[in-house]
Order: sequence, then structure tokens, then C-alpha cells
Amino acid sequence: MNFQVLEERRSTFCRLTGCVGVTAISTLMLFGCSTAPPAPDGYSSMNSFRKDAPYNRPYTVRGRKYYPITNPEGYKERGIASWYGTESGNRTAMGVRFNPQGLSAAHKTLPLPSRVRVTNLGNGHSVVLVVNDRGPFVKNRLIDLSQGAARAIGVKGLAQVEVEYIEDQAMNE
Repeated sequence: MNFQVLEERRSTFCRLTGCVGVTAISTLMLFGCSTAPPAPDGYSSMNSFRKDAPYNRPYTVRGRKYYPITNPEGYKERGIASWYGTESGNRTAMGVRFNPQGLSAAHKTLPLPSRVRVTNLGNGHSVVLVVNDRGPFVKNRLIDLSQGAARAIGVKGLAQVEVEYIEDQAMNE
């Protein structure tokens, strides 16, 4: 008699856990399909790209005037990249919090935000990131990468890179 009761309970338990398992898997698949991959830092929150925004107007740093590019289509340039990470938590030129581990960069003249591909010419590794800040304001530097972006392409100090414009937020509207 005890054996029969145990067998009945085991059978009921297996039926219940089987249903729970199928339900759990179905739920995970449903929610897993509905999440989009994360956008580079500062890109997803900027759906109101404006060429006349303060960060896209001419500006002066240390007595030198910079003029943001109004039409970056076809922009491709080679130069020296550096990385920055000590500004963690500070705001970028666009007003978003800087995340050193994220995929972002600073550029003196590309419109903000701009999506670019940065390729390390020393090893061929590349990363797509968003330019959401201004800089670097050091002689002979083309772009400042976040620590996460620098790590992604193997930049440990300075590196020769190619920066290629892909798109800005205005292209998506």
C-alpha cells in the first residue's frame, strides 16, 4: 500500500514539474526574443538628434575654435587614438553619464551622436561605438576611446587607428 501511494505521488510530481518546465522554457524563449541587443552608451537615449544642439555648434577650447562637421557622410580618417576612463560618472558633452567600460568615444568635430567603426591598424581589430563627447584636446590625437572600447580593439596606450563614420541618429528618423 505504501509503495502504491509513493508511486502515485511521484507520478503526479513528474506531471507537474514537466508542465512547469515547459512553461518556464516557453516564457524564457518569449522574453528572450523580445529584448534587443544593448545600444552603445548614450545612443539609445538620444532620439532627438539636432544639428543645432549646443554640442553640435562651433565651440572654443584653450583658445582654439572647433567646427563640428555638418555632413559626415564618407568621413574616414586615420590618426592616433588614446583612451580615457578616469572621468567615470561625469557627463559627456551630450549630457549622458560617461561609462568607462562602455563603447563610446570623444571626437572634436564629428556630430553628436555619431556611430563610427574604429579599427586598430596594428592588429586589425575593430569596434562599432557611439561618439557622444568632445575631445581629445591633445596635439596629434584623433579620438579618445572609452576604456571598454580601447580594450575591445587592443589599445593599451596610444594606437594608430582608422575612424569611419557609419551613421548618426538623424539617419534613423
